[in-house]
Amino acid sequence: MRLSNFSSKVASGIGVHTKNLKAPEDWRSPKRFAWNRRTAQRASVLECGGPLPLFWQPAVTVMILFLALGATAQSTNALSDAQIQGRQLAQQILKLEPAGSFTNSGTMEIRNANGDWTNFPVNCETIVTPAEWVMIYAATSGPPASESKLTITHVIGQPNEYVCNSQSGQTFPSGNELMRPFAGSDYWIADLGLDFFHWPEQKIVKKELMRGRGCKVLESTNPNPSPGGYSRVVSWIDEETLGIVHAEAYDTNGKLLKEFDPKSFKKVKGHWELQDIEIRNVQTDTRTRIEFNLK
Repeated sequence: MRLSNFSSKVASGIGVHTKNLKAPEDWRSPKRFAWNRRTAQRASVLECGGPLPLFWQPAVTVMILFLALGATAQSTNALSDAQIQGRQLAQQILKLEPAGSFTNSGTMEIRNANGDWTNFPVNCETIVTPAEWVMIYAATSGPPASESKLTITHVIGQPNEYVCNSQSGQTFPSGNELMRPFAGSDYWIADLGLDFFHWPEQKIVKKELMRGRGCKVLESTNPNPSPGGYSRVVSWIDEETLGIVHAEAYDTNGKLLKEFDPKSFKKVKGHWELQDIEIRNVQTDTRTRIEFNLK
């Protein structure tokens, strides 16, 4: 889930400052959302913050985050109001840009089905240029030690571009190839890039409160789901900040597969930043948590 925007973009969404983001009042107390001192709370991928993220949307700018769905191939005359509004909301989220370049380091914690935890360092670098912004996620897991690096390039009005580097070599995944883990975690590449906001079918299904925030519930449907991948993602989008308050991903049988929640925030130099995010695979009973070292 640009786990970003999980306005840290995510899926989101991971350490990205969005220009119009501010932390919800009721999120300022870490105790309220702690699971064993850190509960399940609100990405944002799914992009590591907008980018990790993904539920990914990352400093608060989820974790994130995603573009004009060059998708006017389908006339809006054939779409319902809910679908038109859904596309517009997805485009707004995709246009959220980091305020500038920065780097966040932290720890990725993975819990397996037996309840055992493994920890390893993770680094998220954001590079902003006039034409694009790039999110680079790097992690070293093991044993044996294995390095993973994911580069996500965002250009307004264009699909994300992905490059993966690992011991097996360099790959350029796209489509359903994005439904694979980053560094052996529960975060998939699609989560960290908030790629589901690029899917052509977007629909607002309702409005409701989530964690005390007024949200639009956006349903993103995968036009070509693969076995084991996502068929749809449902995101609770904060109406004020466009941050992901909560997200759920469903498999091809329509069963809940993953849940994404930002957990806690910290104010750094006058800006609220996402301090940690978590994604849970409810079918395998595993979870991955990323905590950033915010100063």
